[in-house]
Amino acid sequence: MAEIDLNSLKSLMIFKTLVENGTATKTASVLGITQSGVSRSLAQLEQNLGIELFIRQKNRLIATPESHELYEDILRLVSNIDELRHSVMALREFGASRVGIAAIPGLGFGFIPALIAKMQQSNPKLAIYLDIMSSHDVVHAVESEHYNIGFATQPIQSNQLVIEDLIKTEAVCLIPRNHPLARSKKIHLEQLTGQHLVVANQPNIAADRLLNLITENRIRIAGKTEANIGSVCGLVGNGVGISLVNSITAHDLAHKNMVVKPFIPTIHYSFGMLYPEKWRNNKLIQIVRDNLPQMPRYLAS
Repeated sequence: MAEIDLNSLKSLMIFKTLVENGTATKTASVLGITQSGVSRSLAQLEQNLGIELFIRQKNRLIATPESHELYEDILRLVSNIDELRHSVMALREFGASRVGIAAIPGLGFGFIPALIAKMQQSNPKLAIYLDIMSSHDVVHAVESEHYNIGFATQPIQSNQLVIEDLIKTEAVCLIPRNHPLARSKKIHLEQLTGQHLVVANQPNIAADRLLNLITENRIRIAGKTEANIGSVCGLVGNGVGISLVNSITAHDLAHKNMVVKPFIPTIHYSFGMLYPEKWRNNKLIQIVRDNLPQMPRYLAS
């Protein structure tokens, strides 16, 4: 039976170098050992594995098919060792080798990618993966520790997580550039009368607030189109209707054929960062805080 353990690594690396250099003489020179040391290591490896790795023909070594397959396996092993070394370096420097971030769509298309870009620019050893989901799913994903850090719409309810206030912003109105309301300096709720609205798929905190205002004030709209938040700006830009989104989303997904106007009455949005209690003193949390993008001021006149 093949015997492979940590003590076999040296023999495997000698074998790898032998395959790459072709002769025991060159291998010995590269590794700084004797030619007889190379031969002994190879013989010991073949005995341990129970496999003939080379056919000896006078002074030549001819690699067997098994030898080529073992070499490919060793290359994968070396790659895994390099990855382990990278992870250890990241653990020492950041307290984690990789960080999973879950974010709501309103932040996940531009704001969080900008954050990640700044983090990796100054911390290239850090491995980051990002996923976009609803606020409810962000909370659940971080609570279950499938992700380490979350960004969601406030209020956030969780007894298991640390929740930090992150950003406060206001709603802005998105209008097709050739629409009559595009000439207004500000858009008032009453001006939505008779208009077709584009709203994020419900349930959605932002869309719910607008639709509640419309119902409470008995505003009659022409109709509404529901879509993923990533498509809202594109729909407005293509003339489908008017929408209301937070200023960060408007900034990140701006369409050339739409204009952005302040909205009256003011609708406030608040976003929070959440993470497990055990991450409270982790270096990565401070790295996130230090690299947050500037809040966009996107209230066009």
